[in-house]
Amino acid sequence: MILPSVDPLIALGVVASTAATDAVYVLFNASVSERRRFAAASWSSLWYLLSAFAVISYTSNWIYVLFAATGSWIGGFFSITALNWIRPRHGGE
Repeated sequence: MILPSVDPLIALGVVASTAATDAVYVLFNASVSERRRFAAASWSSLWYLLSAFAVISYTSNWIYVLFAATGSWIGGFFSITALNWIRPRHGGE
């Protein structure tokens, strides 16, 4: 199988945008859980804006889906880490 070519800047942009998208998604969910309407609506709006770059990039070249998945993992992991640092959970994980 021949892999399509990868533009390193677009790949980095996809990783960064999906990391930011997932971090914002975690913050959106935290706001929803806390019933903070303005914060939830704002995070939701930002979530869609950030996801546009990644979606446009990987719909034109499937290989960028791998970079999107990597960014998604990074964003989810570090946003939960940040939330735990800001507001530690009571009890174990």
